[in-house]
Amino acid sequence: MNLDRAIFAFAGVMILISLLLAVYVSMYWLWFTAFIGANLLQSAFTGFCPAAMIFGKFGVKSGCAFGK
Repeated sequence: MNLDRAIFAFAGVMILISLLLAVYVSMYWLWFTAFIGANLLQSAFTGFCPAAMIFGKFGVKSGCAFGK
C-alpha cells in the first residue's frame, strides 16, 4: 500500500468512526467530521498533510494512488 491509498483509507475510517459516534454518542462528534474534511481540503491546496508525515515515519512508501 502506498502513501496516497493509506491516507484515503485513514480519512475514510476516521469519517465513518466520527459519524457513528455522532449517531450513538453525541452530535458534537460531527465537528470532528468537519475537521477531517477541512484538513483534506487544505492539504489539497497546500500539500501539507500531518497524517502523511506520520505514515511516512512508519515506513509507508510514497506513490500515486491510481498509477501503475
